[in-house]
Amino acid sequence: MKHSILAVAALAMSFGAFSAHADTLPGVRGVNHIGLTVPDIAEAETFFSDVLGCEKATSFGPFRDDSGTFMQDLLDVDPRAVVNQIALMRCGFGSNIELFSYDAPDQKTVRPRNSDIGGHHIGFYVDDIEAAAAYFKDKGIRTLMGPFPVNEGPAAGQSIIYFFAPWGLQMEAISFPEGMAYEKDGGPVLWSNTDPAK
Repeated sequence: MKHSILAVAALAMSFGAFSAHADTLPGVRGVNHIGLTVPDIAEAETFFSDVLGCEKATSFGPFRDDSGTFMQDLLDVDPRAVVNQIALMRCGFGSNIELFSYDAPDQKTVRPRNSDIGGHHIGFYVDDIEAAAAYFKDKGIRTLMGPFPVNEGPAAGQSIIYFFAPWGLQMEAISFPEGMAYEKDGGPVLWSNTDPAK
């Protein structure tokens, strides 16, 4: 039952974020990218490209302001923070990943768990959840319990498995090739393999 509650909460948040109201962000099209600060940008690029199949689009940097407040004003970080490098990764049909390498006087290095405020994970849609789980095992990638199938409630039809990047970032592989139960009653479809550019 607790798994169904989590799935319902996730769906409710997804629906609320893109509901069609007159007061929403003008011209919003979708999620362009997810920004992640990583401890080793070369390691992160390698993981996202060689393991997850993303393609590096470009990289640039550094950015700093040694005397003013530009970094604080633009990014809400310590004024002496330095963005050493930014790498943009294109990941299939979904959102892109923007990797950051930062140095900052007040930088924290404790990774939040999903239960912590600011906790997060990235979900990757896969065609075959069992094949994904076997792939993670072959690659020596840490996973949690799963694949876990959701068999009841509005999210019935999906299967998930959580996995970790080498530096501890938690991610999820998810699949629902026949759709989820809520779709039978209408509502937005949460995944399509159709290339939006075509």
